[in-house]
Amino acid sequence: MKSLTDCFKLNNGVEIPCIGFGTWQAANGAETLNSVKEALRAGYRHIDTAAAYGNEESVGRAIQESGVPRKDIFVTSKCPNPMHGYENTVAAFEDTMKKLKLDWLDLYLIHWPNPVKFRSNWQEANAGTWKAFEEFLKAGRIRSIGISNFRPHHIDELLKTAEIVPQVNQIRLCPGDTADETVDYCRKKDILLEAYSPLGTGDIFKVPQMQELAKKYNRTIAQVCIRWSLQREYLPLPKSVTPGRIVENTRGFDFELSDEDVRLIAGLKGIIGLSQDPDTASF
Repeated sequence: MKSLTDCFKLNNGVEIPCIGFGTWQAANGAETLNSVKEALRAGYRHIDTAAAYGNEESVGRAIQESGVPRKDIFVTSKCPNPMHGYENTVAAFEDTMKKLKLDWLDLYLIHWPNPVKFRSNWQEANAGTWKAFEEFLKAGRIRSIGISNFRPHHIDELLKTAEIVPQVNQIRLCPGDTADETVDYCRKKDILLEAYSPLGTGDIFKVPQMQELAKKYNRTIAQVCIRWSLQREYLPLPKSVTPGRIVENTRGFDFELSDEDVRLIAGLKGIIGLSQDPDTASF
């Protein structure tokens, strides 16, 4: 990967820019509007949002006002937890498209596999959601479909009724949290791994090993984290609302971490926490 616009190729042939701009915890309104526009000015061509983030309207407005042609921007959103099942998903998708004011979506994900509302019948609920996804894909309203926070047993259940294998699984992947079982499973199925929270939390900046690596490579810790994701062949989704950091996070292409340092970062187990168990999450 040499630039922001380099792409991974999904298992259905669709190309997806190798870094996405995350919008989780960005407030609807000026904060999201300005940060997405700044990201597009900085060269991002992949924007990630979700119904649960509550900022789809501002993401859509930023895209429209950016001056960047719609066909050049890869846009992702996600089906919210309370809206699993076929009919709910159809309604959720239409609401997302209304808020984004887009003619098509590039990627639509099931946000979590086992929400509290469907804990007793999550397999059936996911099957209904996926059926709706497949229909929208075949109709050309979505270019690719996928999942988020799914572990192997969730994917196994989905594939019992699915006609189409997911193109993407978006999970938490960051220094010390490498979800090896899920990553290995997805790679065998040719499902691309997207890394949300690739910087973990603010605590990453306090980790002595990361501070030392940043000095070694004359880079910021954020740039080292993003470069690490790319070398692990994850698609990172860094998020910031600060213009300088938005630009900073694009500069992970003109250096390379040694194999030893890639392993060192992966081995910092739990240094900035581990991902939630989707089968016990309280939402």
